[in-house]
Amino acid sequence: MRSQALRADLLMLITAMIWGSAFVAQRLGMDNIGPFLYTGLRFALACLALLPVLMLLQRRQKRPAAPLNRNLLLGGIVMGLALSLGINLQQVGLLFTTVTNSGFITGLYVIVVPILGLLIGQRSSAGIWLGASLAVVGMFLLSVGEGFTVASGDWLQLAGAFVWGIHVLLVGFFASRHDPLRLALIQFITCAVISLLLALVFETATLDGVLAAAPAIVYGGLFGVAVGFTLQVVAQQHAIASHAAIILSLEAVFAAIAGALLLSEMLAPRGYLGCALMFGGMLLAQLWPKPLPAALSDSPAGADATRR
Repeated sequence: MRSQALRADLLMLITAMIWGSAFVAQRLGMDNIGPFLYTGLRFALACLALLPVLMLLQRRQKRPAAPLNRNLLLGGIVMGLALSLGINLQQVGLLFTTVTNSGFITGLYVIVVPILGLLIGQRSSAGIWLGASLAVVGMFLLSVGEGFTVASGDWLQLAGAFVWGIHVLLVGFFASRHDPLRLALIQFITCAVISLLLALVFETATLDGVLAAAPAIVYGGLFGVAVGFTLQVVAQQHAIASHAAIILSLEAVFAAIAGALLLSEMLAPRGYLGCALMFGGMLLAQLWPKPLPAALSDSPAGADATRR
């Protein structure tokens, strides 16, 4: 059991590194094509990558897969609608803010989830509220500039964090009822179709632009979406709930590191303090949860930090 838990923690750490560095690919991809086209192409690529994985798993199970049903399709499509809104808010927001800001503000979904849970009757602990307060102060230091102005991209990332929170709740609801990989494929297809339609309506693209953006599309699609999601699913089969949420939230730190190394992004001292407070708030919200029954507190099913 301990070796399985250590393996799960390592896989989730790799996932956080992939997701954090994917912010750079998302930013660089828009140097040549629009945000909707980039999102549509990378999710289409992720669909193509996930299909053989599903086929291989079905062969190893040596039994026919359950047929697609209405509830499975509905769950995948609903998740895909939330995913489309969240990822495109994030993608467009990256046009108007830094990778560092985007990573940390997006990471607020780990606090947003239990707050949104209040709407469906779930109670939040004092740690959630204290963590949220630290995160709000941190976001003020990170995002609010002279004259109390906030970059439009930061507002989009904050709106996206709430959408990601809704997406987490949807994943927690549907993944316990249906095959998670098949749900993932359906939501990826939904996101790809919606994003490509938006690109067709609002953007113009050239073959040269798509080819120039190909490395970012490949990294964002294969690693950020297909590999990142698969590693997360595999890891959380044996993960401790508290470990999962904390380790996956490290993507914000890896996004800041990637932004500094690959894009030469620098923050003012108050920005770094804001990042520290936000990250501290995320950790506090996870380390000081409300008490759970012993049977659930360390269950992999309790790890609801699913994203992207």
